Amino acid sequence: MNLHDWIDELCDVLDIEAEADEGLLVDLAGITHENVHPAAGFVTSFLLGFAAGEQGADPDAVERLAARAQALAESWDRPAGAPAAEDEDVDFEELADADYADEDSLV
Repeated sequence: MNLHDWIDELCDVLDIEAEADEGLLVDLAGITHENVHPAAGFVTSFLLGFAAGEQGADPDAVERLAARAQALAESWDRPAGAPAAEDEDVDFEELADADYADEDSLV
C-alpha cells in the first residue's frame, strides 16, 4: 500500500470527503521537522488540515495556507531541538550563589 492508498482508506474510515496532496504534506512536514521541532511536522499537518476544513478551502487555498506555514517554518529563528530561552540550563554555581528570599522557599 502506498501513501495515496492510505489517504483514500483513511478518509473512508474517518467518513470524510477529502483530497490530500501527499507531496505537499510530506514536504511541509519535512521542512517544519528540520527547521522548528521534530514533532512540528505532525502538528503542522494537523493544523493545516484543520484550517482548510474550517475555511472550506479548495485545493488552491490549501496550497496558499501551506505556503504561509512553510514561510513561517523557513524563517523560524531557532534551529530544531534548540531550547527556548526559558529552558536553558543554569549552571549549578549560579544557583548556589543566588540570593533567595524566604518567599522563594518551597519548604
